Amino acid sequence: MNGKKKNKRELNKKILSRLIFIIKIIKAGKFPTNKKLCDLYIEETGDSVSSATMSRDIDTLRTYFGAPLEFDREKNGYYFSDENWHFAISEISPEEIFYLSVAKSLLSNLSGTPIYNVICDAIDFLSAAQTSNKKDFSSRIILPPKPQFKIDSIIWKKILSALRENRIVEFDYRNCGKIEKLRRRVRPYQIVFDDGQCFLYGFAEEKGAMRLFSLSRIENVVKTSAHFDLPEDFDFSTKCGGGKFGAFSVEKTENYTVDFYDESRDFVKGRIWADDQKIEDFDEDERTRISFSSRQSEKILEWVLSQGATAIPVSPPALVESWKAQIAMMSKNVDLAQ
Repeated sequence: MNGKKKNKRELNKKILSRLIFIIKIIKAGKFPTNKKLCDLYIEETGDSVSSATMSRDIDTLRTYFGAPLEFDREKNGYYFSDENWHFAISEISPEEIFYLSVAKSLLSNLSGTPIYNVICDAIDFLSAAQTSNKKDFSSRIILPPKPQFKIDSIIWKKILSALRENRIVEFDYRNCGKIEKLRRRVRPYQIVFDDGQCFLYGFAEEKGAMRLFSLSRIENVVKTSAHFDLPEDFDFSTKCGGGKFGAFSVEKTENYTVDFYDESRDFVKGRIWADDQKIEDFDEDERTRISFSSRQSEKILEWVLSQGATAIPVSPPALVESWKAQIAMMSKNVDLAQ
């Protein structure tokens, strides 16, 4: 696709639909002229199109998609000189379009973020180009509503631009629970979405270490002129010690063991919590034990507490003590509430 041409046509849904139609007719060996293409298009879609427009569509296929279109004088129509040429968009199947539409629902938890709008526009663009009479039932597969992300579009664009160009950013940042803001200088590595929050993951120069920064607490972003080299081990997912508990991790990998009771037994057995998890049932005392390794101590504590009285941590000792401390604080709060 030649993006340098000055008078490049904007590829909208109607044009894309016609391009797919033209390719289908020519591949069927009908050797159509522009006028024949117009007549067949009206016959199939009910929409009229001029011969000049169809001629521009032919030129678009040749110029921007490299289509090997030739005109056979004897048969008085277009054909492909290379039968192996494919227009990938036209080969998206109805089933694939269905799952793309489902993806919009599955990504609904990202609603409110710039990335969600772009993804939806792209899916709608591809879906609209397909001529399918099948009833759309993608709305029958959904995720339940969850708290939506709150992201400043200006901050998002600046950070995304810095990610793309490997440029250092500076911004004012307020730590969770604090009032004062500190100026940060960060090498942005990734944007991490997790449980209703959006984080910038990168190397904080003033700390000399990797950090996560909530986008909702970032202000006054400046993309500097300073470049950095992206290290090979930049990916946040490799820093979790095999655990799958969302954002935040520590340097040390720990071995965890937690016992689950009652309805939480099915809850823990229905998911993959870590790469090396081991799940055992002890039906004589109606208990399920999960053992695994991870670097996500803070999130694992939240996970255990979320199951209330049906989850009891066994190891490591630090997890057990933190769990006991939280239980004691909640008990004290209950007394205060009375």
